[in-house]
Amino acid sequence: MAAKGQGMRAMSCRAAALSCWTFGVWVLLTWTRTLEQLIFGAGIALAVALALAPLGEVAGPWRLLTPRRLTAAAGLAVLAASRIVAANLRLARLIWDPRLPLRSGMVIVTTQEQSDGGLTAVGLITSLIVDNQIVDLDRGAGQLQYHAVEVPAGGPEKAREKINGPVERLLARFRGRGQPGA
Repeated sequence: MAAKGQGMRAMSCRAAALSCWTFGVWVLLTWTRTLEQLIFGAGIALAVALALAPLGEVAGPWRLLTPRRLTAAAGLAVLAASRIVAANLRLARLIWDPRLPLRSGMVIVTTQEQSDGGLTAVGLITSLIVDNQIVDLDRGAGQLQYHAVEVPAGGPEKAREKINGPVERLLARFRGRGQPGA
C-alpha cells in the first residue's frame, strides 16, 4: 500500500512539473494574457501533463530557484541577449555597407557537452544568435557544425571559443560542475 502511495506521489510531482512547463510554453506561444486564454491554456497544460506524466521523470521548474542555478540562468540569459544584439548589429552593418567582405561558410567546432539536454541547449542558444546556425551534430566525434555568417579566423579552438565555448561554460555552472559535460 505504501508503494502505491509513493507511486501516486511521484506521478503527481511529475504532473505538476509538466503542467508548469507546458503552461509556460503555452504563454510563450500564444503571447496573449487574457483571462480566458490563460484558463484555457492551464486546462490544456494539465491535460498534456497528465498524458505525459507516466513516461518518466521531469525536472521541475522550481529547481531553477536554487541560487546557483538562478545565477547561472541569469548569466546565460544575459550572455545570449548581448550576443544576439551584437550579432544583429554586425549583420545590419554587413547588409548596409556592401563594401564590407562577407566571409560566410561552414564551421566545425568541438563540444565538451555529453548530455542530450546540454547539446540541445548549446545548439538552440547558439542558433538564436544570427551569426551561427547549427546544421549538424556528430556525437561520436564531439563536434557541432554551424553555418556562419562570418567564419571566425584563427582555427578550430578560436572558433569554439567564439561560438559555443561561453555557452558551455555557463551551462556547466548551471549544473554545478566545473567542466561542460562532466
